[in-house]
Amino acid sequence: MKISIELTLTPLKDDYESHIIDFIKALRASEFKVLENPLSTQIYGDYDTLMPFLTREIKKSFSEIEIAVLNMKIVKTDRSDYEPDF
Repeated sequence: MKISIELTLTPLKDDYESHIIDFIKALRASEFKVLENPLSTQIYGDYDTLMPFLTREIKKSFSEIEIAVLNMKIVKTDRSDYEPDF
C-alpha cells in the first residue's frame, strides 16, 4: 500500500537547525521520494518499507536531541503528484 507522510521535526533547544538539517539529509539519502517546503517535509513510498525506515531515522534523530517534537501526518495514498486545480 502506498502512503504519503508529512513530517515536521521541532527540536526544543537553541541549536535546533543542525538537527533538522541532519534529519532531512537522511530522508533525502533514502530510496523514497522526498519533497520539502519551508514548514515540513513530505516522504512517499510503500508502507512496509517506509515505516521501518522512518522508525530508525526518528529514533536516531531523537537519540541526538535532548527534547523534540515530531508532527507526522499519514495519508493512505501516494499524493506526490498532487497539483491544485483552483
